[in-house]
Amino acid sequence: MTRKNNKYLIKIILIFHFISVVFQISLYGQINLTLESAVEYAMQKSPDIQKTKLDLERNRELLKAQQAATKSHFSLTLNPFAYESDLSFNRFISSWSSSESKESRATFTISQPIEWTGGTLSLINRLLWQNSYSDYQNVRNKQYSNDIYINFNQPIFTYNTIKLEIKELELNLEKTQLTYTIQELQIERLVAQTFFKTYENKLNLVIAEEELKNQEISYDIIMKKVEADITAREELYQAELNLLSARSNVQNAIVTLENSYDELKQLIGLPLQQDVSIYADTSVVIVDIDLDKAIGSGVKNRKELRQNQIDIENAQIDLVRTSAQNEYKGTLNLTYGLTGTDELLNDIYRKPAKNQQVGISLEIPLWDWGEKKSRIRASNATIKRQKLTYDEEVKNINIEIRKTYRQLKNLELQIEIARQNVRNAQLTYEINLERYNYGDLTSMDLSLYQSQLSQKKSQLVSVMVSYKLALLDLKIESLWDFETGKPVLK
Repeated sequence: MTRKNNKYLIKIILIFHFISVVFQISLYGQINLTLESAVEYAMQKSPDIQKTKLDLERNRELLKAQQAATKSHFSLTLNPFAYESDLSFNRFISSWSSSESKESRATFTISQPIEWTGGTLSLINRLLWQNSYSDYQNVRNKQYSNDIYINFNQPIFTYNTIKLEIKELELNLEKTQLTYTIQELQIERLVAQTFFKTYENKLNLVIAEEELKNQEISYDIIMKKVEADITAREELYQAELNLLSARSNVQNAIVTLENSYDELKQLIGLPLQQDVSIYADTSVVIVDIDLDKAIGSGVKNRKELRQNQIDIENAQIDLVRTSAQNEYKGTLNLTYGLTGTDELLNDIYRKPAKNQQVGISLEIPLWDWGEKKSRIRASNATIKRQKLTYDEEVKNINIEIRKTYRQLKNLELQIEIARQNVRNAQLTYEINLERYNYGDLTSMDLSLYQSQLSQKKSQLVSVMVSYKLALLDLKIESLWDFETGKPVLK
């Protein structure tokens, strides 16, 4: 390879490397997340949501399959060729005789389940060609035969299995849809908790950096005082220790924040390599809450209650099936059709014969040693248990909403106290900073006021985040958004 070709090859490699780097930067460029966008990402990519979507798709397709099963079914069964040769003893003539047969058969069937009765109506056509020979009286038979008839089969004195199966699948689909809705609300709550926890850690990092900056200022001041022989060198040693401690706090805050980012990215379905920055409005506007409205909306709209009702209905379906075990039941079977036979296919119905059948079969259980009664009692116990679960769920919703309401009222007071504490701590720090500048305060004492200010700021952020999360909890528990005055689900 010439030197010129080598230069071209190097250029191509560099270009591809540059493109790959640009692609990686664009692929994992920084994403600025708000709470709303984080929830939106989670709704699209969260593993839990994806699993529930697959369950929803499964139940939807099962219902479609069962509904398709109630439509007409067309089937064709072909037996192109069959051959049989047999030697048997004929007792009437006390001698052995041999027989040989060849045949081809085709059966076409149209069956229609009848949803409102649970029976089945069928149209059946069976065409047969047969060529047989027997050495007894040296007889050969070669002919076509065709049976066409309508058959109606109807179970009687029992439940409608078609309707029951469709009803059960409809309930399962509805329950999965409710699970999906509940999952969305739970994901919103979990994302909000993780998001605000991450944002709180981000603010804690800012507070730690502010404290570090204050410690650096204090260190510079005391350094100048020591150099001017105004302050003892021991004060400088303490200032160095305080500065190192502040730097350590910043590093700890960075590690905590990075861990929170990873947890958030995993939760909402982002790659761990993705660079993320979050922004949240932690300012709090106190919302007026009507407790009676919250409880009424929760009891009326909570999807868990409808799920419990579905469990009761499924238990009642199981009771129907259980009651059908060892029960008195029967089957009505009606058949009407024509049969034709001839050596020529065109003349097969020249002299048709009627094919009619009416039959009723009954199944009468005589003694089952109490099996049916015990199973029915067990099913009734299940229904009662599901009803108790429903009643307890109503109570739990009431309790959840009441607890959250009390928590919000308490947090309103805590926010006001925390704000006042921050104002007081800020004024106290500024006053003592002046005292420190005039030499009326040691660096250790000033460090205490700095830590107190940082602590009060962290407490204010924490209590405001708690208020926002409690307000979100109330929204999910009552399915009513008191910030907008609108229902959550329409």
